[in-house]
Amino acid sequence: MTLHSIAERWRIHISRIIAFIFIIFILFTSSKWESISFVSSVFFLVGCTLVGIASMGRLWCSLYIAGYKNSFLVTLGPYSVSRNPLYFFSMIGGVGVGFTTETVLIPAAILILFIIYYPFVIRDEERRLFNLHDEAFEWYRDKTPIFIPKLSLLNEPDTYTVNPKIFRKNIFGALWFVWLVGILEVIEELHEMNIIPTYFNIY
Repeated sequence: MTLHSIAERWRIHISRIIAFIFIIFILFTSSKWESISFVSSVFFLVGCTLVGIASMGRLWCSLYIAGYKNSFLVTLGPYSVSRNPLYFFSMIGGVGVGFTTETVLIPAAILILFIIYYPFVIRDEERRLFNLHDEAFEWYRDKTPIFIPKLSLLNEPDTYTVNPKIFRKNIFGALWFVWLVGILEVIEELHEMNIIPTYFNIY
């Protein structure tokens, strides 16, 4: 088994660190768009919609890789339309959480960080998959988009065997965007109650 690269091994840790820094920043920040209720409501609705899509998408991906990720080359379901659907939905979820802050700066910053870091993760992961699966991965790589899904390629079996224990564990990871939105709503309520002071106002 090929060892995971530094980028792969640290992916989850870096994501959690960024989320923690993001929450700390939001603790003392408010949106300048709050004075325009229609705009802030649209931002929040867009954010919740993206988070919903991302959560369902990550659950879909988790269903297919539960128990197979390190043993087989998964090419069905979401992995038939994109080689990295889990990261695609993660990007959507991150941007969605950013929009629930009712700002433009936060989702833009999250998107930029994703664009900077994740190409390294994808490159190293695909190098490992090629070493593991050789010609099978080469065939898969040639016909399947690297990131943006191509829905016309969707290939789903009538039945699929899943490891329920692993899938159950993956559910919590798939829904962490929902937890973040809940935390942000609590922070906003604490701001309105003047329990937490606001030091920054951002667009």
